[in-house]
Parts: sequence; structure tokens; C-alpha cells
Amino acid sequence: MPTIAAPHLFTRADYHKMVVSGVLTEDDRVELIEGEIVEKMPVGPSHSACVKRLNQFFAGLAGGRALVSVQDPLAIGDYSEPEPDLALLIPRDDFYAGSHPQASEVLLLIEVSDTSIVYDRRTKLPLYAANGIPQVWIVDLQRSEIAVYSEPANGRYAIETVFKRGQAIPLDVFPGEEFPLEASGIY
Repeated sequence: MPTIAAPHLFTRADYHKMVVSGVLTEDDRVELIEGEIVEKMPVGPSHSACVKRLNQFFAGLAGGRALVSVQDPLAIGDYSEPEPDLALLIPRDDFYAGSHPQASEVLLLIEVSDTSIVYDRRTKLPLYAANGIPQVWIVDLQRSEIAVYSEPANGRYAIETVFKRGQAIPLDVFPGEEFPLEASGIY
């Protein structure tokens, strides 16, 4: 009976060694997801504009209550280092200079999806839920809506709420504040 070789899963330490040795560079559009080095989708103008709008909105609102992180790595376990489009982080005096933020330091995570919606929902969302990220938004540029996922348990989110034009998302991280969908520019 033939033997099937198991794929090699890279750790975050392996991944960083590849950067130090030059195998991977800052210009490579990749991220480490559950031990696999995954090429990121190209970013179109509408995706970039949406991320900029989200950044502007949350930077203006956060003050000292959260740090806004844009397309920066998160240290999730030993085998994943995704780079979400935007994350609100627990403030730290060093601004995370000593290490990448971990899942436990994420208040809100946002992925903007143009052509990556299936990947974001099937691969990244369960990763975020399994690691206890309290709330994830997936901005669907094709459908002009934002799906909000909350209450992670057993590798999935117990609650999914979809917001559309004319609605506002209550901001659990900033009680009493809302995010009007028009601020995302998805229309």
C-alpha cells in the first residue's frame, strides 16, 4: 500500500527565519495560515479605499481606547500569522514593538473582501473564532454589506448579523457608538 506524505506545516518561527534568510521579503504578498504560506489576493482600488475609510473612521473614534492596526501581522498560535485589513487592539505603551499582537489583544478584526469572500469565511473566520477573537467583520464589497460575527465558541461564531445600506453597526468595543455603513464607502 502506498504511503501518502503529510505536508510540512511551517511554524511562525520557520516563517520568520525565511524572512531573515531572504527566502521571503517584505514585498512578498503572503501570510501564514495554519502552517501554510498563502499568497494574498491582489488589492484593487475599491478594497484600498474601503480600508482607508475604515482606518480614518476608527482612528478618529479610538482615541486612547484602542490602537488601530492596518494590514499588520497577528501572532495566532504557533502556526498562523494573518494580516487582517484592520484590527482594533488593546493599547500597549510599546505599540507592540516587542512582539506582534496576539488574538487575546484584539478587540475587533475586519477583513475587506472583494474576490476573497469564500476564503475569508471558510478559512480565516474559523481561525479567528478558534482563537477567541471577540468580533470579526467581513466587508463584502461585491454585495455591499458587512457581516458581523460575534460570540466565538468551538471554532465558530455563534452569532452572524448582516448589515446593509442605511444601517449602522453598534460598536461593542465603544459602547454607545455606531458605525454607519456609508462610512465604509462600499456603495
